Amino acid sequence: MRILIADDSVLLREGLTLILNEGGHEVIGGVSTGNELVSRCLALRPDVTVSDIRMPPSHTDEGLRAAVRIREEWPDAPILLLSQYIVLSYATELLSSGSGSIGYLLKDRVSDLDSFLDAVDRVGNGGMVLDPEVVAQMMGRGNDPVASLTPREREVLELMSEGHTNSAIAKRLVVSEGAVEKHIQRIFAKLGLHANSEVHRRVSAVLTLL
Repeated sequence: MRILIADDSVLLREGLTLILNEGGHEVIGGVSTGNELVSRCLALRPDVTVSDIRMPPSHTDEGLRAAVRIREEWPDAPILLLSQYIVLSYATELLSSGSGSIGYLLKDRVSDLDSFLDAVDRVGNGGMVLDPEVVAQMMGRGNDPVASLTPREREVLELMSEGHTNSAIAKRLVVSEGAVEKHIQRIFAKLGLHANSEVHRRVSAVLTLL
């Protein structure tokens, strides 16, 4: 895939470039500010953009703001955001469009090369990836909408939130794909997510947690 990298650290950009090139991808550019990210991403239309959330000048949420601006112009832009710390409000804003091709990982996750490259692949193929620690914090908040879910349904929803496919969930839980699909349909029903071609129900289920 053609990948754009955004981070103000030259060292990290070079490191990510090496990792992605070794993973069979092509890095088509690197930028260090949010404004550069918006302009280059919209011009190049990469298969995936990998960006730090915190960039100059304030080192707060410029990467996130840039991602939101990009998605205003290009709603399905595949973006994988990296963060040093978990901030659930970032995940909420990132997912608010209700579409896929989005991810939010802790930077520490990059050191697990297989997991990182898998996340890049998932986002590039239209999926959603949330860091397991983000999911764990969401599940621990005791939100009312998920109170009616059974322990197995919560387990399935947690794996959905991490970006796993039905097939991968079935392997994790050692059940059939048909059983996973039934759990997911019950989750949708309990959360009031009815079939609608304009709504990505897997993303909406995660937003309910948030």
